[in-house]
Parts: sequence; structure tokens; C-alpha cells
Amino acid sequence: MSELLTLAAASGPLAGAWSAHTVWMRRQLRAARRDPLTGLLRRDGFEPRACRLLRQGTTAVVVIDLDGLKGLNDTFGHAAGDAAIRATGERLALWAHARGPAGRLGGDEFAAVIGRPPAGQPEGLKTLDFHLWYLHAQLSEPVTIDGREVSLGASIGAVVAPRGCADLSTWMRRADEAMYEAKQDGGGWRIADGSHPVHDTVNGRRAGRRGTASEAEAAG
Repeated sequence: MSELLTLAAASGPLAGAWSAHTVWMRRQLRAARRDPLTGLLRRDGFEPRACRLLRQGTTAVVVIDLDGLKGLNDTFGHAAGDAAIRATGERLALWAHARGPAGRLGGDEFAAVIGRPPAGQPEGLKTLDFHLWYLHAQLSEPVTIDGREVSLGASIGAVVAPRGCADLSTWMRRADEAMYEAKQDGGGWRIADGSHPVHDTVNGRRAGRRGTASEAEAAG
């Protein structure tokens, strides 16, 4: 009996250390799903949360692309571009707070899924339009870099997804198409009509989007 008590007493600190290590590992895994520059979710953290929200109710899927980031990098350096991306992440996080997940998909691509948008016609879309206008105004605020205010722009696309339609890739594609139309018109925001794609796709993505073969061919 005394040997068992001795063993239990010895294992107490070991068990506590293991528990602390488990907590640390979980925190590291959670942090790994965050973009280190903006603090937003990375794609692998954003997509599962977005899909859960899509299953729960009517949502708005939003895709954002910064305008003029290359020129900003060329003129002021990549540190300035990082500052612009960081500011965009902070502003998007504030806009999406308590509404749904927001993430940085890579480069200057961002996305958000917000729950319970007013989806009725026409008042619901007018309200969503107002929220997108506000988001665009926030993202277009100048960024202060080395004491100088530098202009920033954004193109935003959105689509309303009805409850239970958890195919995130379909809604992201439609929001991306709406974003592309906004960018073609010089920036701003657009709301897509329905889930059916209106642009050609390559490997499930809009033709011409970064990472598609057609874009590489066009550049060549």
C-alpha cells in the first residue's frame, strides 16, 4: 500500500505537467490557424467555421480584394504593403465582430461570412448593401505609414446564401465573381444574384483569378 501511495504522489506533478503541456499544445494549434500578420483566421481555420454558419441559417458570403497593393509595394516597399494588409485585417475583424468568421485567404484576399443578414426583398438587400458600403468605406480609409497617409482601396463581392446551403465553394465563387465585377468598375461592392456562376471557371475558380492556368497563359 505504501508503495502505491508513493507512486501516486510521484505521478501527481507529472500529471500536472502533462495537463499544462496539453493546454499549451491546444493553444499552439489554435494559433496556427491564425494569420500572423493580421490575426485573422487562415483558410484552414476560416472554412470550417464558415460552413457551420452556412448550415445554421441565412448568411452573406463576402470576398474582398485590395486595390492598388502592388503600386503601394512598388512605391513604398513591402513593409508598407504589410501595414496595409494588417490595417485591412483589423478593420474587417471589427466589421465582422459578433456576426461571423473573417479570414485572410492569402496575399490581399480576404473573406467573411456573416450570419442572419436581412434577406427579404427588397429591404433586406438594401440593408446588406448599406453594410457593404460601410465596410468599403472603412477599408478605403488611408493607412498611416512612416507618418504619411497612404490611400487604399478595396473591391468587395457578396452573395446571400439560404439556410442549409453549406457548399461554401459555390458561394465563395459567386462572391468572387461579384468582387471581380466591382474591380472591373474601379472598385466598390457588388451583390451577386443567385448561386449559378456567370464567368468561366478553371479548377473551380473564376478564370483569371490568381492561381488558375488561364491567368498564367494570359500573362504569358
